[in-house]
Amino acid sequence: MNHLNTTQRRATPTEMSRWRAAVLASYAASGIAFATWVSRLPAIRDGLNLTPGGIGLLLMCMTVASFISISASGLIVLRMGPKLTTRIGSCMVGAGLVTVGFGASIAASPLVVAAGLVVLGLGTASWNTASNVEGAALERALDRHIMPHLHGAFSLGTVAAAGFGAWAAAVHMPVFWHFLISGVVVTTSVVTAGFWFRAEKTAAATHTYRPDETDTFQDPSTGPLPIITGSPETRPEPGKAAAPLDNKRLVALAWRDRRTLLIGVLVLGLALAEGAAGDWVALALADGHGQSDAAGAVGYGLFVTFMTIGRFAGTSILDRFGRVVVMRWCSATAVVGLALFVFSPVPWLAFVALAIWGLGASLGFPVGMSAAADDPVHAAARVSVVSTIGYGAFLCGPPLLGLLAEHFGILHSLLAPLVLLVVSFFLAPLSGQQNDKSVQPNEAR
Repeated sequence: MNHLNTTQRRATPTEMSRWRAAVLASYAASGIAFATWVSRLPAIRDGLNLTPGGIGLLLMCMTVASFISISASGLIVLRMGPKLTTRIGSCMVGAGLVTVGFGASIAASPLVVAAGLVVLGLGTASWNTASNVEGAALERALDRHIMPHLHGAFSLGTVAAAGFGAWAAAVHMPVFWHFLISGVVVTTSVVTAGFWFRAEKTAAATHTYRPDETDTFQDPSTGPLPIITGSPETRPEPGKAAAPLDNKRLVALAWRDRRTLLIGVLVLGLALAEGAAGDWVALALADGHGQSDAAGAVGYGLFVTFMTIGRFAGTSILDRFGRVVVMRWCSATAVVGLALFVFSPVPWLAFVALAIWGLGASLGFPVGMSAAADDPVHAAARVSVVSTIGYGAFLCGPPLLGLLAEHFGILHSLLAPLVLLVVSFFLAPLSGQQNDKSVQPNEAR
C-alpha cells in the first residue's frame, strides 16, 4: 500500500501549526542525536585508545548500516509512511546511542561501540528520508519555502547538543550517562511529535500516468520507456487513466531521472562539506590546531551555530534570489571557509573559518530536498534518491577522510571535499524550480 496516496483534506490553521511544530521537533531531535555522539568523539577515541584510522573504521560501521538503510528508505517510506518510519527510526537511534555509550565508558569495547553505531546508522538514515518527505509535504501545504527552517531546527538541535557535549566533556561526565540522557530525549520527543504529522492525511491528490502511446511512457529525462501492460484484458480502455505506478516502479523511475541524479551530485559536495565538519572538526582542532577536547566541541558548536543562522536566513534569501544563486553562493563560501580552516596559521583564524564554512554548508541539503520534491507524486522516491547520494557522501566521506588522515594528517585530508564543492557550484542551475509535465492529476476529486 502507498501511504502517501490518500484522500486530500485541507488542514485547519490549528492542525497546520501543530504539524509545523511537530516536524520542527523531529528535525531538532535528529540534530541532537547527531551532535551527541560527534561532540564526544575525542572522549570515545581516548577511552578506546584509537588512532584516526581506528576512528575511521568505527565510523565506517555506521556508514555501511546507514547506506543500506537509506538505499531502501524510498520503499520503506512509501510502504510504512513517514510517521511510522520516523518513530521507528528515532527508537533505533536512542537504542544505538545508549549502546555506544555503554561500549565506550563501561565495557570499553570497540566491538560494542561498533554495534551501537550500526543500530544508530540503520535508524538515522530512514528517519532522515522520512523527515524530508514529511517536510516537503508541509512545504507544499504552506505554499512557501519552509525547508531551510526545518533544517535550521536540525542545526539548533546540534547547537544545543554540542553545547551540552562541551559541558559534559569539561566536567568529565561519563559517555554512557551523557548518551542515555540524549537517547531518552530524542526518542520521547519524536514519538510524541508523530501524533501531529499530516503528510499521509494531506497528501496531494493521486496522480496517474497518461502514456502518449499504448506501449511507451515518455519520461522527460530518458525518453520513451517500454511498458509491460499484461494481457489485453488487463490493459486500460482508451481514454481512461492508467493505474498509478506501484512503489517499486516509482523508485526505479526516480533512479533513471537525470535531473534527480544530478541534484544528488549537487547535494553530494555540500553534504560532504557538512559531514566532514561534523565528524572531524573537533578532532582537527585538537590534533591539528593544538586545542583542548572542550575547545574542539566549542569549535563544532560554532560551525553549527553559523550553519543555523544561514538556514533560518535562507527562506528570505531564497525568496529574493532563487535556488540557483543561493546554491552557487553556498558552494563558493564553503570552499573559502574550508580552505581557510585547513591553512589557518593561528587558532583564532581557524574558528573564524568555521563560521564561514558553516554558512556555506547551510543550505545545500534543504534546497536539494526541495528541488527533488517539486513533484508531489515523485517526492518520496526522488527525495530517497537524492538522500541516498547526499547522505552517502555525508556518511561515507568522513570515514574515508579518516583513512586519508593516516597518511596526510587530519587537516590536509579535509582538502578532499573541495573538488566536489567545485562540481556543486557548476551544477547549481539544476536546483531551479521545475514542473513535471509527465504526470497529470486526477480530474475527479
